[in-house]
Amino acid sequence: MKNIFRNLKNYRLHVLLITILLVIQAFCDLSLPDYTSDLIDVGISNSGIGHAVPEYISESGFSEVAAFLDDREREDWQHAYVYEENEGRFKLTSTEKEEWKRLDDRFSKVIAAVYMLTSRQNAAFGETDMSNFDPSKMDMSALDPSKMTEEQLAMMKETEEKLKEFGVDTSAPDLLKEIRRVSEEKISALGDSIIGSMAKQFSKEQYELCGIDTEQMQKDYLFVTGLKMLGMALAMATVAVLIGFIASRVAAGVGRDLRGNIFRKVIGFSNAELDRFSTASLITRSTNDVQQIQIVTVMLLRMVLYAPILAIGGIVNVSRYNSGMNWIIILAIALVTCLIGVLIFVAMPKFKIMQTLVDNVNLVAREILTGIPVIRAFGREKHEEQRFDKANTDLTGIMLFTNRIMSFMMPTLMLIMNGISVLIIWVAASKIDSGVLEVGAMTAFITYSMIIIMSFLMLTAISIMLPRAGVAADRIQEVLDTEITITDSEDAVTDAPQNAVIKFDHVSFRYPDGGENVLTDIDFTVEPGKTTAIIGSTGCGKSTLVKLIPRFFDVTEGSVSVGGTDVRKLSVDTLRRMIGYVPQKAVLFSGDISSNIAYGAPDASEDDIAAAAEIAQAAGFISEKPEGYKSVISQGGTNVSGGQKQRLSIARAIARKPKIYIFDDSFSALDFKTDTAVRKALAEKTKDAAVIIVAQRVSTILNADQIIVLDEGRMIGRGTHRELVENCEEYRMIARSQLSEDEFNRSISGKEGV
Repeated sequence: MKNIFRNLKNYRLHVLLITILLVIQAFCDLSLPDYTSDLIDVGISNSGIGHAVPEYISESGFSEVAAFLDDREREDWQHAYVYEENEGRFKLTSTEKEEWKRLDDRFSKVIAAVYMLTSRQNAAFGETDMSNFDPSKMDMSALDPSKMTEEQLAMMKETEEKLKEFGVDTSAPDLLKEIRRVSEEKISALGDSIIGSMAKQFSKEQYELCGIDTEQMQKDYLFVTGLKMLGMALAMATVAVLIGFIASRVAAGVGRDLRGNIFRKVIGFSNAELDRFSTASLITRSTNDVQQIQIVTVMLLRMVLYAPILAIGGIVNVSRYNSGMNWIIILAIALVTCLIGVLIFVAMPKFKIMQTLVDNVNLVAREILTGIPVIRAFGREKHEEQRFDKANTDLTGIMLFTNRIMSFMMPTLMLIMNGISVLIIWVAASKIDSGVLEVGAMTAFITYSMIIIMSFLMLTAISIMLPRAGVAADRIQEVLDTEITITDSEDAVTDAPQNAVIKFDHVSFRYPDGGENVLTDIDFTVEPGKTTAIIGSTGCGKSTLVKLIPRFFDVTEGSVSVGGTDVRKLSVDTLRRMIGYVPQKAVLFSGDISSNIAYGAPDASEDDIAAAAEIAQAAGFISEKPEGYKSVISQGGTNVSGGQKQRLSIARAIARKPKIYIFDDSFSALDFKTDTAVRKALAEKTKDAAVIIVAQRVSTILNADQIIVLDEGRMIGRGTHRELVENCEEYRMIARSQLSEDEFNRSISGKEGV
């Protein structure tokens, strides 16, 4: 997994910015349930009144509450308000959030008790003005019945009976204190929710007594709260778009960097490293694997960072409600965690297998597509169809298995989410009934629960994708960590040698992980102005030998030197700039004829390109094309024949004007006439260069200054054609097998032309 996160080290600022934006998004997301709760509990249920302690209170209301307070509470109550003489009412001195909350906590029960008592009083005493009520006269025993009218006596008796019925000891020394005690005992059983609602109803009555339009107050509260929610939603959407934009750019950048790193690494591979990875595997790693990492990078930045912030915030907000339902959240988290654990345990090994099978499908498909002519020629279509079907079926089986796991995951998570919602509603309903919880609080609790579960759902989704992306990242890192064997030494020579004398000094070579030498004790010299040919049976090491010169491989024993300098001490760039290499299999690139010929010499003029084409005998077919040198070459050169492709490859090497020419069996695709014409033209062009020709046809190398004969990796002959015919049995057999008796005799008599 560390390889995935390693890709982000160049994007630290982007990640930091995304983290900040995610915190903002989470804040907005977590604020909405609270606003919803307030909208229901305050805006709808309590007419937009959010505090038990009213901002404005009438003189009578102020006195009613004060009557039931002890000395310290009364002092705090009086300091909390200031009297407005013009309006005939009291106003809170401070409406700061913390101070208002402190007053609510201290006086809500008293205010609820007053509301309950004044409601009973109104029913018992009609329109008695409580503002003129003196608490000190509430002691029934202090009243003189002889001075009261019959109506007052009846009212006093009724009041005493009502208080006794309510549970008040009317003989208590401090009757108001006794009334408060009994009232608070009774309302305590109602639950905080109902107590708060009663206190807010008292506040509503006081606002109305003060001439404030409570209906307009409710509308204003609903409008402002709704506006805040809309603002939060818009802010959240804006931030989400920004996060998506930045995350996408980071993912695209990571993909670009990885593809670039892979390309730069692979372009520096020697043949030894290329043999470790199949072409299909390298293509898969550069495309499919990189795409996997890009997808996961976006999810990492948008989900993995967001989910913990959201989950922690949701848990903190849920705990503020004191609903007694936190155990439901713990249950939900436990269920989701168990589900994630099972999925990871089952799915992770399958994703590793899947990537290998994707490689296999690509490999088989590539082999079939590139080998279609051979497949058709041998009538093996059914066999290849079965081979591809097996590779495809194996991959399909694994993909079906992982998809079934994913299909199982979503319904299970939805079941958990819906089950948790039902459980919350069922538990919350009883709490609402008992007055412990309000409807809005239940709504917020459900929302927060879903947020917490969704956070774990995000982590679940990424936990399923991470293993597959981890495998992809490891596969890419395997390429990037591959040590390149062909590199410049610290003291590499960057100046090209003055001459192109090539010396093979007792060279032996074996392939990496190979048990036996492919070449053994090869020793000869190639001089400028002369042509050295290499011939031998198939698989004797001819191509391998010439690949040691441009350092496609390094020798195992001995040395190869150019101009007296070991090629391992020359910089690779300097060495290869001296060489014009024509591979055994001609390779052309998409573009036009001109760009292909000038591929090794970007600064070549049109005249240089035309001259190279003329020497390679390509000018004829080029001139026949309507667009000449600007004629399009398709990918791989599929729109030209094999011979034309080979001639363009030869022209490409000539246009470079190198000091060393290497023709790796490059004339085999040419007919004898063209072969002869090319070699004649080359003889003049390459008179100052060292020329090495690997050939299968003896006719190609009859006039070579030196012919090296290889057999099973060993040099068994060296000399001119005539010398080898006399001294080397192997060469003589090759010559006799390819030349007619007359041609053979003419060649050794010196009459055979080039």
